[in-house]
Amino acid sequence: MANSQIVSDAIVAQGILPLYFNPDESVSLDILRSIYKAGIKAVEYTNRGEAALSNFKQMVALRNTEMPDMLLGVGTIKNLAQAEAYNAAGADFLVSPGFVPEVAAYCIQGDIFYAPGCMTPSEIIAAENAGVKFIKLFPGNILGPEFLSSIKEIFPKLLFMPTGGVDTTKESIEGWFKAGVCAVGMGSKLISKKLMEAKEYAIIESSTREVLSLIQSIKK
Repeated sequence: MANSQIVSDAIVAQGILPLYFNPDESVSLDILRSIYKAGIKAVEYTNRGEAALSNFKQMVALRNTEMPDMLLGVGTIKNLAQAEAYNAAGADFLVSPGFVPEVAAYCIQGDIFYAPGCMTPSEIIAAENAGVKFIKLFPGNILGPEFLSSIKEIFPKLLFMPTGGVDTTKESIEGWFKAGVCAVGMGSKLISKKLMEAKEYAIIESSTREVLSLIQSIKK
């Protein structure tokens, strides 16, 4: 289990947090391999279905043997029981679609990186007051970069990352970075259902590599 600062630094350095879920264990593992080959060092596996926890345990085992520098996180954590289960399974960090106070308290006490989803200043204030330092703006497509530009000055000590609706285009990514994000969360626009179903791992790898280099050029 990496501490919260190590995870935060890795996501900021990468500038992107890819996220995905697939009910098939072997597909989940093959996607992990392909994004790792592309240069990804932190990924969020989404807690979306019955198979999520057992798949994640296999991903941790694969990471431990083949990719020691990969940080594996879990998204869609909605309660303390889920947080505890994934922590026990070897998760390096946790992400929620909303702010869950008991999960925040658990993570802060254990020095576990936690990014809650927020879409109002009230939620961001509640998360900040609880000790959270990294905010997931969700859903990003509803909020848009203007939202962050408008509120960023109120929260000088927080890091922000939009998830939802961030496209792989320069225009979309650059708009968010100009508004002041430290990274972008990217799911179906990068690792689409179609690509997963067709097992197009080479395409997932090459498009991930392209987005990574695009983000590095935008950050400069």
